[in-house]
Amino acid sequence: MRHGFLKTAAVTPRIRVADPVYNAAMIRAELEKAYEKGAKIIVFPELCLTGYTCEDLFLQEALLESAKRELVSLAACTQGKDALVFVGLPVEKEGKLYNVAAALSGGRILGMVPKVNIPAYAEFYEARHFAPGSRKPDIYRMEGEEIPFGANLLFQTEAAGGICVACEICEDFWVPDPPATSHAMAGATVIVNLSASNETIGKDVYREMLVKSASARLISAYIYASAGEGESTQDLVFGGHNMIAENGTILAQAKRFRCGTVYADIDMHRIRMERRRMSSYPAHASEEYRTVSFEMEETDTALERQFSGMPFVPSDQAEREKRCEEILSIQAFGLKKRYEHTGCKNAVVGVSGGLDSTLALLVTVRAFDLLHIDRKNILAVTMPCFGTTDRTYDNACRLARELKVTLEEVDIREAVTVHFRDIGQDCGSHDVTYENGQARERTQVLMDLANRTGGLVIGTGDMSELALGWATYNGDHMSMYGVNAGVPKTLVRHLVEYYADTCNDHRLSEVLKDVLDTPVSPELLPPVDGKISQRTEEVVGPYELHDFFLYYMLRCGFEPSKLLRIAKRTFIGSYDSAEILKWLKVFYRRFFGQQFKRSCLPDGPKIGSVSLSPRGDLRMPSDASAALWLSQLDDLEE
Repeated sequence: MRHGFLKTAAVTPRIRVADPVYNAAMIRAELEKAYEKGAKIIVFPELCLTGYTCEDLFLQEALLESAKRELVSLAACTQGKDALVFVGLPVEKEGKLYNVAAALSGGRILGMVPKVNIPAYAEFYEARHFAPGSRKPDIYRMEGEEIPFGANLLFQTEAAGGICVACEICEDFWVPDPPATSHAMAGATVIVNLSASNETIGKDVYREMLVKSASARLISAYIYASAGEGESTQDLVFGGHNMIAENGTILAQAKRFRCGTVYADIDMHRIRMERRRMSSYPAHASEEYRTVSFEMEETDTALERQFSGMPFVPSDQAEREKRCEEILSIQAFGLKKRYEHTGCKNAVVGVSGGLDSTLALLVTVRAFDLLHIDRKNILAVTMPCFGTTDRTYDNACRLARELKVTLEEVDIREAVTVHFRDIGQDCGSHDVTYENGQARERTQVLMDLANRTGGLVIGTGDMSELALGWATYNGDHMSMYGVNAGVPKTLVRHLVEYYADTCNDHRLSEVLKDVLDTPVSPELLPPVDGKISQRTEEVVGPYELHDFFLYYMLRCGFEPSKLLRIAKRTFIGSYDSAEILKWLKVFYRRFFGQQFKRSCLPDGPKIGSVSLSPRGDLRMPSDASAALWLSQLDDLEE
């Protein structure tokens, strides 16, 4: 459970209807497999000790007593196994029959959670046999033991910083006010559901949607185990549609119509971080709840969970294309509103032939089309200087022509040379002054042209550059509206590629494809043999790593050692451990050291769940120290 990772399992055993002895044997066999796998929370389906489809056999004393005996036997099997297990069975209490989930751990029955909502519609007629359970806990006496009995039970351990588990059963999950809502408000971070949801056409899609929605709405893990093979098919078929979700994401899902187990490593630390982050998440007292403690060792989880190497970019092509269109619309409509508010009719965009300025120009064109303003009112400015190559210069000019915007060239070599003479800068010294002097001259040109034309300077810098501070303060760092400020570098590439693939213009597509093939560079150092000599990723590190670090640090709250762990796992074969550690340290140093640039950013639209806006998502002091984060990485090196 290091770093909060907790292995969980949703299990559908092969059963026989009305045969608790056989079913308990199957459950024990599956438990052993789950124990071997390292699962700490193991969930079986609704009424799995007897079978869900027993119908009037539920009224038979022999069946009920057999189920009770096998439950005691199963509880004994959890002795020394370091797991919390949920098993479904019918239980008679005070003359009424209840559909119950029994929680087992440490050789004991920790508690019994009765089903609250009993269906009696369509193919369901549970009300014929079962009474609705009470939410308020009381006591069930069995073999001299007093067992907590009620829907409002919380099973809690201090392991992994605190794990709190609550339970609901099948129909409880489908009603307008499911018990899980109050469970989560009372502190439950993991909800388990023992279910016997039969299969009908399309029901699996709806079921998956409910699991995703519940885990997202409650900011929790949700473990759903459903009945499958072995249930009676007299009128219904059960598919064993097991799912494990975390905060709106399905981590694991079973293929239906087969028995077996799905495993997933849920992240308890992330769930707690999300609840801390969301200020509207309720913090209600839990007077009506009873907490049952259980022990769990702090063992290390053998991770099987996969993490996307490009968390900002959907892996599915159709989803990626949909996302690209949505992002371009957010950017364009944000800029459109700014123009409607200011009444401006002109735009100034510095075009370099690189990815960021290309995207900014494409967005500006789309906004002007929405406003029905002539594209000629967009002034695309190319400003060649000491580092400009023929390839990027040609692409900038071709791009402006193909988009039918106004192109203006302002060669800044002479102006920069004069400026260097005035401040005593040696033109042969290719230091930070040499580089930033060019960047600030370009920004001055753009601002003055905007004044001349009565337009707005459209910012081109992306979110990854802002995270690393890879922008010249009061140079390319400044604009009148930064359309790319919420777009990470790994996504910029896909947006330009999407535009190239969908613009239905062969010549424009050809230019965009060549821009995509051009190395990322600010072109502030002289070229070598006519080719780009200054490659950004050789200086600050690979953007795919930095975007990975940025997402999991800000969006998920991962600590440095956890971030390093998952980065090594994700990028195995692409970067060795030393490289990842090196660039992670660079990331933290730059992220903390460059906050002063982000504290005075121009306006720009938020695009995704991660934003660096000082007025929006990231309220961070410019003087914050990175020492704590870097020291954890230093400790890992020793």
